[in-house]
Amino acid sequence: MTSITVIGTGNMGAAIAAIAAKGGDVVQVIARDAAKANELAQQIGGTSSTFGDALTGDIVILALPYPALDDVVSTYGAQLNGKTVVDLTNPVDFATFDGLTVPADSSAAAELQGKLPGAAVLKAFNTNFASTLATGSIGDVPTTVVVAGDDEAAKAVFARVLTEAGLAVADAGSLKRARELEALGFLQMVLAVREQIGWTGGFAVRS
Repeated sequence: MTSITVIGTGNMGAAIAAIAAKGGDVVQVIARDAAKANELAQQIGGTSSTFGDALTGDIVILALPYPALDDVVSTYGAQLNGKTVVDLTNPVDFATFDGLTVPADSSAAAELQGKLPGAAVLKAFNTNFASTLATGSIGDVPTTVVVAGDDEAAKAVFARVLTEAGLAVADAGSLKRARELEALGFLQMVLAVREQIGWTGGFAVRS
């Protein structure tokens, strides 16, 4: 059994918290809105806390928009030492919706790792829509969570959490691959906004 903290109660946060609970893990839900955190925690049988309260999870999943990452670092920096931190953001330039805001040779996850040297940062979930995580499938293909990170032990534990909840996992290698994952996540969003695919669809991985 693994202890997991999910920061964020939006569609992704709710889907991921439910996945963790389904796998039998202990889940803490954190949000600025205490009522929303408590509501989600009750739905999945977890506990709730307000943003700024102590973290209880060994794995901390940041189900937040990219601009909120700096706030997480300033609030929880020291507490995240020794923990696995999962970044699911896509650093999209929403002013133009025509690219990413991070340098071409970097990624949101790489930036986060640089600010949290004592944590094991993983990139995951950013190529999944919330609905496909909740249903566990994309059409007739099982939902696959693609993960990138430098800490092999952290990836192994995280992968176990997902597979025990019924999802498939693909290891993309080192954290350097987060750049490609973020580009893929952005492309998937573009296709959905242009109504080329639905928000219940997206990219699938076949073995």
